[in-house]
Amino acid sequence: MVGCAIIALCVGVIFRHDHTFRSQHVHENERMKKDKIHCAKAQDLEERRKQTKKIDIKQL
Repeated sequence: MVGCAIIALCVGVIFRHDHTFRSQHVHENERMKKDKIHCAKAQDLEERRKQTKKIDIKQL
């Protein structure tokens, strides 16, 4: 059964005009770009940057 799946994937790649798989990355998906969705790591970093506050040492 696994062999049949591998053969089916190979046939799909052979008959594609560019002989490659489409990218599976979130940031390259057109629908997700339109909805402004990034990968979890990028979204987490973006939110952490919003939350950082500068500390004034003189007030400590």
